[in-house]
Amino acid sequence: MKKPKDHLIFPLDVSTYEEAIRYVALLKEQVGVFKVGLELFVSIGPKILEGIREHSDAEIFLDLKFHDIPATVKSAFMAASAYRVAFTTIHCDEGKGLLRSVVENNPSNTKILAITVLTSLESKDLKELGYQERYVNDLTELVLLKARMAKDAGCSGVVCSGHEVDRVKKELGKDFIAVTPGIRPAWSLKETDDQKRIITPHEAIKRGADYIVVGRPIRTAENPIEAAQKVLDELEGAI
Repeated sequence: MKKPKDHLIFPLDVSTYEEAIRYVALLKEQVGVFKVGLELFVSIGPKILEGIREHSDAEIFLDLKFHDIPATVKSAFMAASAYRVAFTTIHCDEGKGLLRSVVENNPSNTKILAITVLTSLESKDLKELGYQERYVNDLTELVLLKARMAKDAGCSGVVCSGHEVDRVKKELGKDFIAVTPGIRPAWSLKETDDQKRIITPHEAIKRGADYIVVGRPIRTAENPIEAAQKVLDELEGAI
Protein backbone atom coordinates (compact mmCIF):
# COMPACT_ATOMS: atom_id res chain seq x y z
CA MET A 1 0.00 0.00 0.00
CA LYS A 2 1.29 3.45 -0.91
CA LYS A 3 2.38 5.84 1.81
CA PRO A 4 1.07 9.42 1.70
CA LYS A 5 4.42 10.71 0.37
CA ASP A 6 4.16 8.34 -2.62
CA HIS A 7 1.18 10.36 -3.85
CA LEU A 8 2.95 13.73 -3.54
CA ILE A 9 4.69 15.32 -6.54
CA PHE A 10 6.71 18.45 -5.86
CA PRO A 11 7.57 20.59 -8.91
CA LEU A 12 11.08 22.01 -8.90
CA ASP A 13 9.96 25.27 -10.51
CA VAL A 14 13.24 27.12 -10.08
CA SER A 15 16.00 28.00 -12.53
CA THR A 16 19.26 27.03 -10.83
CA TYR A 17 20.82 23.71 -9.93
CA GLU A 18 21.66 24.86 -6.41
CA GLU A 19 18.13 25.98 -5.60
CA ALA A 20 16.59 22.81 -7.03
CA ILE A 21 18.91 20.52 -5.08
CA ARG A 22 18.27 22.54 -1.92
CA TYR A 23 14.58 21.65 -2.20
CA VAL A 24 15.36 18.01 -2.99
CA ALA A 25 17.58 17.69 0.09
CA LEU A 26 15.06 19.58 2.21
CA LEU A 27 11.95 17.62 1.16
CA LYS A 28 13.27 14.15 0.34
CA GLU A 29 11.50 12.63 3.38
CA GLN A 30 8.13 14.17 2.47
CA VAL A 31 8.08 13.93 -1.34
CA GLY A 32 7.73 10.77 -3.42
CA VAL A 33 8.22 12.33 -6.86
CA PHE A 34 10.17 15.41 -7.92
CA LYS A 35 8.95 17.07 -11.10
CA VAL A 36 11.33 18.75 -13.51
CA GLY A 37 9.62 21.15 -15.90
CA LEU A 38 10.61 23.30 -18.82
CA GLU A 39 12.27 26.12 -16.89
CA LEU A 40 14.66 23.91 -14.94
CA PHE A 41 15.44 21.44 -17.73
CA VAL A 42 16.15 24.21 -20.24
CA SER A 43 18.33 25.98 -17.69
CA ILE A 44 20.29 22.98 -16.39
CA GLY A 45 19.75 20.03 -18.71
CA PRO A 46 20.17 16.36 -17.72
CA LYS A 47 22.54 17.26 -14.90
CA ILE A 48 19.55 18.04 -12.70
CA LEU A 49 18.23 14.47 -13.06
CA GLU A 50 21.56 13.09 -11.87
CA GLY A 51 21.50 15.52 -8.94
CA ILE A 52 18.04 14.43 -7.83
CA ARG A 53 19.15 10.79 -7.84
CA GLU A 54 22.27 11.61 -5.85
CA HIS A 55 20.32 13.40 -3.12
CA SER A 56 17.12 11.36 -2.80
CA ASP A 57 15.37 8.07 -3.56
CA ALA A 58 12.36 9.84 -5.07
CA GLU A 59 11.08 9.10 -8.56
CA ILE A 60 11.49 11.71 -11.30
CA PHE A 61 8.73 13.20 -13.45
CA LEU A 62 10.18 14.90 -16.55
CA ASP A 63 7.31 17.21 -17.43
CA LEU A 64 8.23 18.69 -20.82
CA LYS A 65 4.74 18.50 -22.37
CA PHE A 66 5.94 17.52 -25.83
CA HIS A 67 3.83 19.15 -28.55
CA ASP A 68 4.97 19.17 -32.17
CA ILE A 69 4.67 17.16 -35.38
CA PRO A 70 4.64 13.37 -34.79
CA ALA A 71 8.20 12.69 -35.97
CA THR A 72 9.63 15.40 -33.72
CA VAL A 73 7.66 14.30 -30.67
CA LYS A 74 8.65 10.67 -31.18
CA SER A 75 12.34 11.59 -31.41
CA ALA A 76 12.12 13.90 -28.40
CA PHE A 77 10.47 11.17 -26.34
CA MET A 78 13.13 8.64 -27.34
CA ALA A 79 15.77 11.07 -26.09
CA ALA A 80 13.87 11.69 -22.83
CA SER A 81 13.33 7.99 -22.17
CA ALA A 82 17.09 7.46 -22.10
CA TYR A 83 17.13 9.34 -18.78
CA ARG A 84 15.12 6.51 -17.13
CA VAL A 85 12.55 8.82 -15.58
CA ALA A 86 9.31 7.47 -14.12
CA PHE A 87 6.96 9.79 -16.07
CA THR A 88 6.93 12.19 -18.97
CA THR A 89 4.15 14.14 -20.68
CA ILE A 90 2.79 14.63 -24.20
CA HIS A 91 -0.05 16.87 -25.36
CA CYS A 92 -3.07 15.14 -26.91
CA ASP A 93 -3.69 17.83 -29.51
CA GLU A 94 -2.02 16.01 -32.41
CA GLY A 95 -4.36 13.07 -31.98
CA LYS A 96 -4.31 9.38 -31.20
CA GLY A 97 -1.89 8.54 -34.02
CA LEU A 98 0.91 10.57 -32.48
CA LEU A 99 0.30 9.16 -29.02
CA ARG A 100 0.26 5.60 -30.32
CA SER A 101 3.47 6.07 -32.31
CA VAL A 102 5.25 7.22 -29.15
CA VAL A 103 3.80 4.43 -26.99
CA GLU A 104 4.81 1.79 -29.53
CA ASN A 105 8.38 3.10 -29.62
CA ASN A 106 8.96 3.28 -25.87
CA PRO A 107 12.27 1.53 -25.14
CA SER A 108 12.08 2.14 -21.39
CA ASN A 109 9.73 1.85 -18.43
CA THR A 110 8.91 5.55 -18.62
CA LYS A 111 5.15 6.02 -18.21
CA ILE A 112 3.61 8.31 -20.80
CA LEU A 113 1.01 10.72 -19.44
CA ALA A 114 -1.21 12.66 -21.82
CA ILE A 115 -1.99 16.30 -21.11
CA THR A 116 -5.76 16.86 -21.31
CA VAL A 117 -6.74 20.46 -20.42
CA LEU A 118 -4.33 22.68 -18.50
CA THR A 119 -5.62 23.74 -15.09
CA SER A 120 -4.93 27.39 -15.93
CA LEU A 121 -7.68 27.24 -18.58
CA GLU A 122 -11.38 27.78 -18.04
CA SER A 123 -14.44 27.93 -20.29
CA LYS A 124 -13.92 31.49 -21.55
CA ASP A 125 -10.39 30.57 -22.65
CA LEU A 126 -11.64 27.59 -24.65
CA LYS A 127 -14.22 29.82 -26.32
CA GLU A 128 -11.48 32.23 -27.40
CA LEU A 129 -9.52 29.28 -28.77
CA GLY A 130 -12.45 28.25 -30.97
CA TYR A 131 -13.56 25.04 -29.25
CA GLN A 132 -17.05 23.68 -29.91
CA GLU A 133 -19.78 25.02 -27.64
CA ARG A 134 -20.33 21.60 -26.02
CA TYR A 135 -16.76 21.62 -24.70
CA VAL A 136 -16.82 25.30 -23.73
CA ASN A 137 -19.91 24.59 -21.64
CA ASP A 138 -18.52 21.39 -20.13
CA LEU A 139 -14.75 21.09 -19.72
CA THR A 140 -15.17 17.60 -18.31
CA GLU A 141 -16.41 16.36 -21.69
CA LEU A 142 -13.26 17.72 -23.36
CA VAL A 143 -11.04 16.11 -20.72
CA LEU A 144 -12.85 12.78 -21.17
CA LEU A 145 -12.50 13.00 -24.96
CA LYS A 146 -8.74 13.41 -24.63
CA ALA A 147 -8.45 10.82 -21.87
CA ARG A 148 -10.24 8.22 -24.02
CA MET A 149 -7.87 9.04 -26.85
CA ALA A 150 -4.89 8.55 -24.54
CA LYS A 151 -6.18 5.25 -23.20
CA ASP A 152 -6.91 3.93 -26.70
CA ALA A 153 -3.38 4.88 -27.77
CA GLY A 154 -1.86 2.94 -24.87
CA CYS A 155 -0.76 5.81 -22.60
CA SER A 156 -0.32 4.99 -18.92
CA GLY A 157 -2.54 7.84 -17.81
CA VAL A 158 -3.39 11.52 -18.02
CA VAL A 159 -2.86 14.82 -16.31
CA CYS A 160 -6.22 16.36 -15.42
CA SER A 161 -7.71 18.64 -12.79
CA GLY A 162 -9.37 17.36 -9.65
CA HIS A 163 -12.72 18.45 -11.04
CA GLU A 164 -12.56 15.76 -13.73
CA VAL A 165 -10.54 13.03 -12.07
CA ASP A 166 -13.50 11.06 -10.67
CA ARG A 167 -15.12 10.82 -14.13
CA VAL A 168 -11.80 9.82 -15.70
CA LYS A 169 -11.24 7.03 -13.16
CA LYS A 170 -14.85 5.83 -13.32
CA GLU A 171 -14.85 5.57 -17.11
CA LEU A 172 -11.27 4.49 -17.84
CA GLY A 173 -10.47 2.34 -14.82
CA LYS A 174 -8.55 2.45 -11.58
CA ASP A 175 -5.29 1.36 -13.25
CA PHE A 176 -5.32 4.33 -15.63
CA ILE A 177 -3.09 6.82 -13.82
CA ALA A 178 -4.48 10.26 -12.98
CA VAL A 179 -2.04 13.00 -12.02
CA THR A 180 -3.77 16.09 -10.65
CA PRO A 181 -2.17 19.55 -10.66
CA GLY A 182 -3.83 22.72 -9.43
CA ILE A 183 -3.79 21.45 -5.85
CA ARG A 184 -4.25 24.07 -3.17
CA PRO A 185 -4.69 23.22 0.53
CA ALA A 186 -7.40 25.39 2.08
CA TRP A 187 -4.80 27.24 4.17
CA SER A 188 -2.90 28.37 1.05
CA LEU A 189 -5.67 29.82 -1.15
CA LYS A 190 -5.03 33.25 -2.68
CA GLU A 191 -7.28 35.36 -4.90
CA THR A 192 -4.37 36.11 -7.26
CA ASP A 193 -3.67 32.45 -8.06
CA ASP A 194 -3.29 31.75 -11.82
CA GLN A 195 -4.63 28.22 -11.37
CA LYS A 196 -8.38 28.28 -12.00
CA ARG A 197 -9.67 24.72 -11.53
CA ILE A 198 -8.17 24.05 -8.12
CA ILE A 199 -8.98 21.46 -5.47
CA THR A 200 -7.65 20.44 -2.04
CA PRO A 201 -5.31 17.44 -1.54
CA HIS A 202 -7.92 15.55 0.49
CA GLU A 203 -10.63 16.02 -2.12
CA ALA A 204 -8.34 15.09 -5.04
CA ILE A 205 -7.40 11.75 -3.46
CA LYS A 206 -11.00 11.05 -2.48
CA ARG A 207 -12.02 11.60 -6.10
CA GLY A 208 -9.44 9.09 -7.29
CA ALA A 209 -6.22 10.96 -8.07
CA ASP A 210 -3.16 8.71 -7.95
CA TYR A 211 -0.74 11.62 -7.63
CA ILE A 212 -1.17 15.27 -6.72
CA VAL A 213 1.14 18.12 -7.71
CA VAL A 214 1.69 20.65 -4.92
CA GLY A 215 4.17 23.43 -5.62
CA ARG A 216 3.69 26.98 -4.44
CA PRO A 217 1.95 26.19 -1.12
CA ILE A 218 5.10 24.30 -0.10
CA ARG A 219 7.77 26.28 -1.95
CA THR A 220 6.67 29.71 -0.72
CA ALA A 221 5.93 28.62 2.87
CA GLU A 222 8.04 29.96 5.70
CA ASN A 223 8.80 26.35 6.57
CA PRO A 224 8.53 24.11 3.46
CA ILE A 225 9.01 20.90 5.46
CA GLU A 226 6.16 21.82 7.79
CA ALA A 227 3.93 22.75 4.84
CA ALA A 228 4.71 19.47 3.06
CA GLN A 229 3.94 17.55 6.23
CA LYS A 230 0.58 19.31 6.50
CA VAL A 231 -0.21 18.10 2.97
CA LEU A 232 0.83 14.56 3.92
CA ASP A 233 -1.40 14.67 6.99
CA GLU A 234 -4.29 15.68 4.77
CA LEU A 235 -3.50 12.85 2.35
CA GLU A 236 -3.33 10.32 5.16
CA GLY A 237 -6.83 11.30 6.21
CA ALA A 238 -8.07 10.77 2.64
CA ILE A 239 -6.29 7.44 2.11
